[in-house]
Amino acid sequence: MEKIAIGSDHGGLNLKKSIKSYLESKGYEVQDFGTHTSESCDYPVYAKAVAKSVAKGDNDKGILVCGSGIGVSIAANKVKGIRAALCHESCSAKLSRMHNNANVLCLGERITGEVLAYDIVDAWLNTKFESGRHQKRIDMLDEV
Repeated sequence: MEKIAIGSDHGGLNLKKSIKSYLESKGYEVQDFGTHTSESCDYPVYAKAVAKSVAKGDNDKGILVCGSGIGVSIAANKVKGIRAALCHESCSAKLSRMHNNANVLCLGERITGEVLAYDIVDAWLNTKFESGRHQKRIDMLDEV
């Protein structure tokens, strides 16, 4: 089973906790990088921690949550080797894996409800990268 890094700021705390429990119930090993309280905090701290753990290979994939998902996706994509995708539905989640080999999924607690988030997470985790013609583009991204 894959190892998943997870993190959020205060705006994504409740959805992060819910997704963490959901993943653990499915047998995933989940490393929680915080935050662990509802006190206001800075999303780049948690996005960087999750992204670095994935980039170093300590975790296979990462999931980040903030209020909208936008902030954590921008922050995670600053880390070399990370392809973070902000997804609001399952089709985008699948395509982010199939065509972009996304290794970090970003969600917005204020945008996406719990049940839909589970569907998105499942679609993302269960979809494989197609490689082939898409690998050339991934290589180009790595050069940026």
